[in-house]
Amino acid sequence: MNLIQPHIRLSREMTHARYALLPGDPKRVEHVAQFLEQVEDFGMHREYRALRGWFKGVEVLVISTGMGGPSTAIAVEELNQIGVTHLIRIGSCGAMQSHIHLGDLVIATAAVRDEGTTKAYITSSYPACADSGLTHNLMLQARQLQYVSHCGYIRSHDSFYTDKEDEISQYWAAKGILAADMETAALMVVGALRNMRVASVLNVVVEHNGNLEQGINDYQRQKPSSQQGESHEILLALEALYQDSLENRA
Repeated sequence: MNLIQPHIRLSREMTHARYALLPGDPKRVEHVAQFLEQVEDFGMHREYRALRGWFKGVEVLVISTGMGGPSTAIAVEELNQIGVTHLIRIGSCGAMQSHIHLGDLVIATAAVRDEGTTKAYITSSYPACADSGLTHNLMLQARQLQYVSHCGYIRSHDSFYTDKEDEISQYWAAKGILAADMETAALMVVGALRNMRVASVLNVVVEHNGNLEQGINDYQRQKPSSQQGESHEILLALEALYQDSLENRA
């Protein structure tokens, strides 16, 4: 299908990439570009800022998803239409365990579907899980790069400001959930339903029991710990995709 997709404004004629990185923030797309060669900017439409480049000879598409499950699901659906098969979210999260610190990375193996988007697709008993191969590559590359990372379950949600946020956070923290974001569950469920391979690596920008507003503001101001975590997740995701390309080339 060579039609331009209505929201991401991309088509198969514009890129032949099988691999894509999905930051939430459009500004993070520019940060990924620093790690790529032969960068071509595709511009921005709504929350979807896109470009492509090459990492170690592998074509990589980078496109922001904006905030939350609905816009993430739209991006996944339209990327599927233009032939992308592998997706890694490079996002931010709030830690839900005290041993996880600012700038650490969380590699999500699965997500609690505590949001509405995936329920529009399929019953709540369907799991939100990452692709085992991509997740393995992320874990392996994190060790090789000597990045501090934590691997396990996270929670995806729809709001920061409900009246019961503290109570909800404490409940899931007690169940061993590592961190919280807004997009991973949608990525995992919709990606799986469309036979795509997906994974998620998150940069911790708010510590457990930390101040949400302060943490996010510090991240936006590119405080050193958050900036380092962002750079680490970008390189980690790119190396994992490169490793996958080697495995599929063999």
